Amino acid sequence: MSPATIFQIHLVLGYAPWLLCFGAYLWPGLKTMDRVEAQRAIATLHSFRFFGLVFILPGVVGPNLPTGFATFAAYGDFATGLLAMLALLTVRMGLVFWAFVVAFNVVGASDIIVDYYHGNQLGLPAQAGELGAAYAIPILYVPLLMITHVAAFYLLLRPQPRAAWTPAGDRPHPGSG
Repeated sequence: MSPATIFQIHLVLGYAPWLLCFGAYLWPGLKTMDRVEAQRAIATLHSFRFFGLVFILPGVVGPNLPTGFATFAAYGDFATGLLAMLALLTVRMGLVFWAFVVAFNVVGASDIIVDYYHGNQLGLPAQAGELGAAYAIPILYVPLLMITHVAAFYLLLRPQPRAAWTPAGDRPHPGSG
């Protein structure tokens, strides 16, 4: 089997266990949580996306990793991680929090979609070995990220009871005292 075929199989099958895990363990809790807490949980996962800078770190990735893929992927992840952290820091600021939630989800989902496109256009599957230690990111981490972006958009767009629309800063949060 060619490296490109193995990489494509890994990309597709990376979604299967995460969808099973998400459906069985994560989604039931997220959809019953307070909408602020659900988005905070998702933002916490995405706040680690600063790790995407590894795509431009010599010695971790191979020297022949397509620059057009690596640079965009690195900075797209970095921006998403920073926006997610800002969402977490502004949770008590109502509309500011929601703006950052929307921003990190739009930037993050767009980043993943564009990375898939760039990767295919630049022949990344045939050069998957150039990902080096970062190979695990698109196979193991990205599927969960994309699944949680879809969940976040669903949670943002689903109708909420009138009381749920109260800005986060106007009500106490668990653990605040």
